[in-house]
Amino acid sequence: MQDRIQAAIDVKQAMLADQELQNRVRAAIDACVSSFRADGKVLFCGNGGSAADAQHLAAELSGRFYLDRPPLFAEAMHVNTSFVTAVANDYGYDHAFSRLTTAMARPGDVLFLLSTSGNSKNVLAAAAAGHKAGATIIGMTGASGGQLGRFVDILINIPSTDTPRIQEGHMLLGHIICEEVEREIFGKG
Repeated sequence: MQDRIQAAIDVKQAMLADQELQNRVRAAIDACVSSFRADGKVLFCGNGGSAADAQHLAAELSGRFYLDRPPLFAEAMHVNTSFVTAVANDYGYDHAFSRLTTAMARPGDVLFLLSTSGNSKNVLAAAAAGHKAGATIIGMTGASGGQLGRFVDILINIPSTDTPRIQEGHMLLGHIICEEVEREIFGKG
């Protein structure tokens, strides 16, 4: 157990020391704030544990984080199971997020793509659809960025190759993004 706790601490220490990563997190915050101030939205997608993380972060923005304030338009794109299963059945699971991105994303919106490997085909397809729609694409991945790293506007790559440590890093930085977005838009805290 202590080795895993230490591994988590080591990843967070590497994040703390990585000024470029912190600059990219700042760019993600700025993109979200700009989108919300222009009446835009922030969309999230991911598979498995990353889907849960996507849904969690969307809820922090659409519900509340620290402040009792109006909701922001944020949504995890997998929460409509009828849509996801219909698209998977009719077109294949590789299109589950890209079709919804095409339907929902508009210029100025932000699309967060969570993939620990950066190689999920349906997430890569969503990146392409998001670019076509004019959204800002933010990839949250592991150390290498995978294929996704080449197709995003902002890459938030956790300095690890271990899936649980990557997901923990996504949640830490995701919470920081939500807190800062809330504070900047609502001017409190």
